[in-house]
Amino acid sequence: MRIFLILFTSFLLSACDSNPGAQILKINGSTMGTYYHVSWVGDDVNQKEALQHAVENRLVAINKSMSTYDNESELSLLNQDLLAKDSEGWVSVSADLAEVLGMSLDVWSASRGDFDVTVGPLVNLWGFGPEARVAHSPEVDEIKSKLSLIGSNNIELDRLQQRVRINKSQYVDLSAVAKGWAVDEIAEVVEQQGIMSYMVEIGGEIRAQGVKPNNQPWRIAIERPQHDLGQSVALVIELDGQGIATSGSYRNYFEEEGVRFSHTIDPKTGYPIKHKLASVTVVHPSTGMADAWATAITVAGAERGLQLADENNLSVFMLVGKEGGEGFDEIASREFVKKYPQVKEGRN
Repeated sequence: MRIFLILFTSFLLSACDSNPGAQILKINGSTMGTYYHVSWVGDDVNQKEALQHAVENRLVAINKSMSTYDNESELSLLNQDLLAKDSEGWVSVSADLAEVLGMSLDVWSASRGDFDVTVGPLVNLWGFGPEARVAHSPEVDEIKSKLSLIGSNNIELDRLQQRVRINKSQYVDLSAVAKGWAVDEIAEVVEQQGIMSYMVEIGGEIRAQGVKPNNQPWRIAIERPQHDLGQSVALVIELDGQGIATSGSYRNYFEEEGVRFSHTIDPKTGYPIKHKLASVTVVHPSTGMADAWATAITVAGAERGLQLADENNLSVFMLVGKEGGEGFDEIASREFVKKYPQVKEGRN
């Protein structure tokens, strides 16, 4: 399971110039193996129950579509080859699953394979998936065997007709994009309730819109890794009409004989990443895209990650371990600096 490293702060205020009764209202709950939080500006506390009901109904539907922890979800049935096929091997899928698969294939193509939703067999082999943790690293032959099962090039998606054809036995895992995409979906549910100033968070992936009371912006703090697993802030940014996702490689791992193995698996090599890129934050109009790109750039590493960010006009902020192990260099893409000019472009 990925661990998301964004620490968010809301600076709660209760007064509002235009509406003296406005305050920040909140609901929360559990979903996708983590928690969700929704905060919004309003003056009707009775709205909480209706909004929570709508939010949780949508989250249940998303989980039933693409959870790998539910053996009867639509995605699990697809992975088990239990969904009906037509004479040409096409499987009709829900609009939700088709959209997230399409997003995943777009990032796979643009990242030249650094993001791959078929990496699941390797994630499971290394003990970071729904299956049990492992005490020892896999054998070389095991890794080679699982590598033969990896490749989003084996997935065909007909977006118009919402159908998919998988040309080789594959295990598709959307966990590196589904939480971010779900944030956008919940934001849409919130807006359908007439709420236009809000923040939605699922497992650290966040989307914010509008302003808080007294016209204060929603501020998001990006966490700086600590060797003692404590928390400190690397950067605070304002968010309005954007999603933000952070992927990190330093909290979820196992050690064997003094060697630390990250939960982030390179789909090209079959091994956990070994570079010094500790944290990647992506700001994007789509939280789902931010989520997927944060994983892709984490796999790519700092230098190639910055290249991918600039090629694809992505707002990216990275923390990279310094040589010698003390502290972090900060790396920002061109687009990130345009949004947040207080940050210098490149390595700092």
